[in-house]
Amino acid sequence: MTVELLVIGKTDSAEVGALVAMYSKRISHYLRFAITTLPDVRTTRSTTAQQQKRIEGEAILRQISDGDYVVLLDERGSQMRSTEFASWLQKRMNSGLKRLLLVIGGAYGFSDDVYARADACMSLSKMTFSHQIVRAIFAEQLYRACTIINNEPYHHE
Repeated sequence: MTVELLVIGKTDSAEVGALVAMYSKRISHYLRFAITTLPDVRTTRSTTAQQQKRIEGEAILRQISDGDYVVLLDERGSQMRSTEFASWLQKRMNSGLKRLLLVIGGAYGFSDDVYARADACMSLSKMTFSHQIVRAIFAEQLYRACTIINNEPYHHE
């Protein structure tokens, strides 16, 4: 199974980019992992949040294949402890999925069409994070889940 993180826009913080790169390298020791970055939507002052979500949503939907299991990282999603996420990930790995696609939307979230296509929504916290810092937080949690699955001493309970 390939785990792919699909994100909108480049990270404009070298520090966040370095964290994501570090955890990506670590994750790749356990599973096939890729990050796909879609370009930011060019906006004007008259572009509404709804219009931006629609344009981003169209770009996201073009990246999704029929057999993909799509998870939106969204503040309205379900929350899990790290051990629960590891168990959830292991089940997906054992299910024969070819690609698990985890999506971080833009600043305004997702369009209704993207929500309709999603198989699940997951929240990392009740707090709101920038869509850029979520990349580093999620990458760390994915790495943590890999170490939990492999009974390695990274995670402490």
